[in-house]
Amino acid sequence: MSYVLKFDLASVEPEIGAPAPDRLISGNPEFRTWNFEEAPDGLYAGIWEATPGKWRIVYDEWEYFHVLSGHSIVTEDGGEPMHLKPGDSLVLRPGFAGTWEVVETTRKDYVIRL
Repeated sequence: MSYVLKFDLASVEPEIGAPAPDRLISGNPEFRTWNFEEAPDGLYAGIWEATPGKWRIVYDEWEYFHVLSGHSIVTEDGGEPMHLKPGDSLVLRPGFAGTWEVVETTRKDYVIRL
C-alpha cells in the first residue's frame, strides 16, 4: 500500500449529480465529482465541478476547498457575498447555511470531514 495519493482525473470516473430540486434557485447546474479518497473515519478528498446555476446549501460537515477554475459566489445567510475565483481557498464549517451560485463553470479540490 502506498501512502501517497495523486489526484489523477483519468483514474476515476466522475459521479454526476445536481442540487436537490427543493434547493434549486435558478439555472440547471450539473455536478461532476471525482472522489479520490474515502477513508473509513469520514474523510473525503477529491475534485468537484459545477456548471452555472444557484442553489441553497446547508453544511453538517466541515469542508476545506481551493478553487482551481471558474467563478462562484458563496453567500452565508445574513452575510455578504464572497466571490471565489482561481486561487481562493475557503473553509465551510458545520452549521453553514446559504447559497452557492456558479457564475462560470467552477472546479475545486476539496477535503471533507464528516
